Parts: sequence; structure tokens; C-alpha cells
Amino acid sequence: MSQGTRDIEALIETMARLPGLGPRSARRAVLHLIKKRAALMAPLATIMGHVAASARECSRCGNIGTEDICAICANPARQTGEICVVEDVADLWAMERGQAFRGRYHVLGGTLSALDAVGPDELHIPRLLDRIAEEGVTEVILALNATVDGQTTAHYIAEALEASGVQVTSLAQGVPIGGELDYLDDGTIQAALRARKRF
Repeated sequence: MSQGTRDIEALIETMARLPGLGPRSARRAVLHLIKKRAALMAPLATIMGHVAASARECSRCGNIGTEDICAICANPARQTGEICVVEDVADLWAMERGQAFRGRYHVLGGTLSALDAVGPDELHIPRLLDRIAEEGVTEVILALNATVDGQTTAHYIAEALEASGVQVTSLAQGVPIGGELDYLDDGTIQAALRARKRF
């Protein structure tokens, strides 16, 4: 096997480690990149080099950006007294796409998990508690996934904030817009019934 072939195989193996890509999808993606070398591969390699050199975690909230303090934390208009707690950066970006929340965020970097030996100190929970004390936070919105680990983490944070006087809320759960009851699981229907409101 020549060095060039080994490099291509190494690229395929590396791409296959990305979420959502297996070996076959990675092979197709690499072949497409090679065919479109000038239009796709060269610009992609350049921008990946820039991002690898400049991307960093916000020292305040855990978002990803190119500065020590991200644009959301640096924006004085976002000082609403509300912090939305999310599991990871992808969740933060999803919330931002909705353009409904105008406060600040806190990225935990995962959820509590006894099985995986992930405790509060492995997450950014102590930093969250410090921020709440320092930034005059009045409401903490728990936007964690509706999984066992997500709900365990939400309960842990709510209990840690119980004596602080800070209002702790969570996202509503239930029937999605455009959803049909016949296609929903039992847990979603139960959550929707518990969160019902006056019409």
C-alpha cells in the first residue's frame, strides 16, 4: 500500500469517528471531497486549520467561540438575570436558533451519571453555582434532556439552589408542534397531560 493510499485510508478512518458517520458514509464523503478537491477539500482544510488554532471554550459559560468570553456573555443586553442551563454546546446552539431566549447560558459538559462515575465536580456545576452568586441571577432555566441522567442532573441542581432564593424552572415537555398523538410515546403523552394549561 502506497503512502498516498494510507493517507486516504487514515482520512476515512478519522472521518468515520465523527458523529453520524460510519465507515461507509466516511468513505463516500472522502471520495466526494477528493473529486471536488479545489472547490471543497482545499477550503475545508484551510478553515479547519483556522478553527483548530482559534476555537476555545468560553471561560464563563462553556460555549465555543474564538474569544475567552463568548459573544453571548459579552453582550450587555443579555444581562437579564436569567441563565439557561444546557447539557452541551449543541443544545445551546439549538436554543439560539429558536431566538426565543435572550438571557445567558451555562453549559454543563454532560450529565450526572453514577454508571459512568460522572459527579458534580466532573461537570461545570460548581462554576454554575459561583456564577449565580456573582451575577445576580434571578432565574435558572433547566433545559436538560428528558433522560434519566438529564432529570437526575436537573434535580441535583434544583436542590443545590433551594436555599438561594433563585427561581428554578424547566422547559415544558409534551406534544410537539405538528405532532400527532398516535405517534407519541407514553412518557410524552403523560408529560403533556401534566403540563396542560387553560385553552
